[in-house]
Amino acid sequence: MKDAWLEFDREHIWHPYSPSVAPLPPLPVARALGVHITLTDGRDLLDGMSSWWSAIHGYNHPELNHALKQQLERMAHVMFGGLTHQPAVELAQTLLQLAPKNLAHVFFADSGSVAVEVAMKMAIQCWAGRGYPEKHRFLTVRHGYHGDTFGAMSVCDPINGMHHLFQKVLVPQLFAMAPPLVNDADQSTALEDFARLLHQHHASIAAVIIEPLVQGAGGMRIYSADYLAAVAKLCKTYEVLLILDEIATGFGRTGTLFAVEQAQVEPDIMCVGKALTGGYLSLAATLASHAVAESIDRSESGALMHGPTYMANPLACAVANASIDVLCKSPWQQQIRDMELQLERELAPCKCLPIVADVRVKGAIGVVELAGEQLPEGLQQALVAEGIWLRPFRNLVYMMPPYLILPEELSVITGAVCRVLQQYSEKF
Repeated sequence: MKDAWLEFDREHIWHPYSPSVAPLPPLPVARALGVHITLTDGRDLLDGMSSWWSAIHGYNHPELNHALKQQLERMAHVMFGGLTHQPAVELAQTLLQLAPKNLAHVFFADSGSVAVEVAMKMAIQCWAGRGYPEKHRFLTVRHGYHGDTFGAMSVCDPINGMHHLFQKVLVPQLFAMAPPLVNDADQSTALEDFARLLHQHHASIAAVIIEPLVQGAGGMRIYSADYLAAVAKLCKTYEVLLILDEIATGFGRTGTLFAVEQAQVEPDIMCVGKALTGGYLSLAATLASHAVAESIDRSESGALMHGPTYMANPLACAVANASIDVLCKSPWQQQIRDMELQLERELAPCKCLPIVADVRVKGAIGVVELAGEQLPEGLQQALVAEGIWLRPFRNLVYMMPPYLILPEELSVITGAVCRVLQQYSEKF
């Protein structure tokens, strides 16, 4: 009966993007420490995913554990409606110190998707407060991903994304050509398409929403800071707000604390999440400029109309404060730079494989794009057999390891990827 809980899991529990009947069996985890995930059968896997990009300090970090235990003795939760507490205030202060200087207000949310929903509400209410309620649509780009809730889904790629089944019930938005990859020769066509849509529809557009520099779950696409800077300039020209979704890119992943720094622009609204708590608890935040907040206050409701039950949960805020402190005290810039150079060097042999279409690296992100539209059967199991944990999707094998991974540990991951893809190349 020792595996009865796994049988229950198989028969009754949904996992992300998995069927309820006859799903692929998930690997049972016994514990996790540092960059190691230990399965119940004793196997040890090196983590190349940071638990969907959130556990940037690895697992079971002593300083983060201590922050949680300390806060637990004070209070685990208290509603944020009509009340406040020091962990939330400290976190808001820190975020505003680190974020682009024009951002002045913080709204705490439960998750990244909810932070995007809040950002979209902010944009709509902002224009309503300014006397332009007709500005309620959003312009974004192909291959984007912003979450799984309905507002967020409406600005995800409607064709190449994960939510095409829901297109008939989603609010129609505007989609420009995807940003060209950073090494593409032609950088002008996509911007011309973006400018054309803004010119035609700016009177009805509340905001542009885009992931800065790296499009995550929509394709792991890396584009230039110049493109983002041009988008920001167009937003100012046509008087639409700019929302930057830094949920996946924030807190050092691309080599700067926030990816937007590399384009030297200031968004009107910015979303953060994932790595915010170091992977410990679900928490996100939407930051806005004073001009946006002031306009929302002038709207009909007189307040931003959103209020999650677990908004600014004290445990989550406390561990977020600890996580940011650990990050800022560490040599993270050098760690990311070293990881970038190592990923570029050690993934380079994959470029010669016939099943590989592209290899790209940005900061602590390594991506191997396969030539087909789907992953070869059994690829993830082959990677697990090599002793590493990655979660490839579609035709992408990508890695986003914790920042504290040692060079020799990262070599285990890159070496396994190269070997497995070499084996599959020989088969096909």
